[in-house]
Amino acid sequence: MGIVNITTDSFSDGGRYLQPAAAIAHAEKLLADGADIVDLGAASSHPDAEPVAADEEIRRLAPVIEALQASKAPISVDSFLSETHRFAIRRGVDLLNDIQGFADPALYPELALASCRLVIMHSVQGRGPATRREVPVAGIWDRVLRFFEQRLDALERAGIARARCILDPGMGFFLSSKAEASLRILADLDRLKRAFDLPVLVSVSRKSFLRSVTTKATADLGAATLAAELHAAAAGVSYIRTHDVAALRDALGVVAALRTEASVG
Repeated sequence: MGIVNITTDSFSDGGRYLQPAAAIAHAEKLLADGADIVDLGAASSHPDAEPVAADEEIRRLAPVIEALQASKAPISVDSFLSETHRFAIRRGVDLLNDIQGFADPALYPELALASCRLVIMHSVQGRGPATRREVPVAGIWDRVLRFFEQRLDALERAGIARARCILDPGMGFFLSSKAEASLRILADLDRLKRAFDLPVLVSVSRKSFLRSVTTKATADLGAATLAAELHAAAAGVSYIRTHDVAALRDALGVVAALRTEASVG
């Protein structure tokens, strides 16, 4: 899943793809690099992000969705605003990706009638963008599992098929300001799939906890990101949301070739 930030202030590429032509060109490059899905986000969600109203999100998204759908590109829309979700449903996008994990019950009847898949993300904030919270690492798995139990139950009771759901445990500030929380979840990712038997999505690309481990600037986190993504792939996640599709595609190709040779030997 290739990331397209149609924003002014995303932490790694804010402003680069704000204009529709730039966003469309970047999405097309990600697809050419091997992305299966492009994830369009019209608002940042890091702790220092500026709020973006739904009408502005929709204004930013509309021309990009129209262009990509004309080329039959699979599209995910990343937003926690219900009005933006409604717009995306009307436009027939393939996935909705919500950092609040679809916290608005008023939207559930429309979600139940829609066909798109739902990326349900856990975040300690519950509502709104990430904040800096020092959540105890010791109980982080209990918190994540409890969240998904409750949210999946609420969605199913509203008539939303469980099979449409994809689980994202959240990373970085969505888990805790402590890097150890992300490392704890990432180290045992298959626990999430075992608990719910649903596809898992991981988004570690250029995240803050990698800076804590490596002491590198965001722009220099390519190697750290790829290491975390390969670990997630080995743990059996179904989706990896990334800025650098080409690097991940090449790395996964090498891993697959090695496994093929090992099975022959």
